[in-house]
Amino acid sequence: MKADFHLHTTASDGRLTPGELVGLAAKKGLSVIAITDHDSIDGIAAALVAAESFPSLKVIPGVEINTDIPNGEIHILGYFIDYQSEELKQTLQSLCHAREIRARRMIAKLARLGVHVEWQRVKELAGGGSIGRPHIAQAMFEGGYIPSLQEAFKRYIGRQGPAYAERERLSPVEAVELVVKAGGLPVLAHPANIDNLEELLVQLKGAGLVGLEAYYNAYTKQTIDRLVDLAEKHGLITCGGSDFHGLESSDETLLGVIDIPSHCAEQLIAMAEKPSPEVVTQ
Repeated sequence: MKADFHLHTTASDGRLTPGELVGLAAKKGLSVIAITDHDSIDGIAAALVAAESFPSLKVIPGVEINTDIPNGEIHILGYFIDYQSEELKQTLQSLCHAREIRARRMIAKLARLGVHVEWQRVKELAGGGSIGRPHIAQAMFEGGYIPSLQEAFKRYIGRQGPAYAERERLSPVEAVELVVKAGGLPVLAHPANIDNLEELLVQLKGAGLVGLEAYYNAYTKQTIDRLVDLAEKHGLITCGGSDFHGLESSDETLLGVIDIPSHCAEQLIAMAEKPSPEVVTQ
């Protein structure tokens, strides 16, 4: 069962529409994918409609919620969410509004550094979806201020950059609880470099965390084995994905190329189809 549980569309900072992403996944022979836009569920309905043309492809409605911690950020993936949940919609709309405020602040900071980016162009690049830093980076690239999108983050808008700005976010526990309230299955995204990871897992599992993203971009076998062992120790399932944005960058992991064991998809789907208070383990 070829799967990819971490994909972005134009509903956030991806370059492909939900329909285009679904078509590409089907072309590549994937069996299961999850649409996980940043703080947005706006692409799910279109992806599900597109998937009707590809009976062999299952599309999981999902989301990736960006959360805040003192020295960085943590992302929570939510799978099989009720994307029509009013509480979920309202909370994500609030987070998207915070993204707009943050983007305006970053544009103002860039201007003071001599980098002039038009707000209207950033909105156009977002295409009505959730505005993210990649949209600002793209506008900077179009303006000739940087040689690559990665350079925007390294020199200007990365967390330690001179044009970075904070925004309102949920805490990791709040994000996990939000996913659970929306009937979904929360999974900790790209966890390899998180400080005090085991302590965090205990805290998040208490809030309803069910899984860990062990198979991810450029993770070595040693890293994967460590994460799989941690998941097993704490009674969590393992997931994985490419974190594909379709940015056509030379260093981007392509859709469907992460080798995710079939049992990951099987366990995740089983949990969604038959919720149980008992923990599913490896």
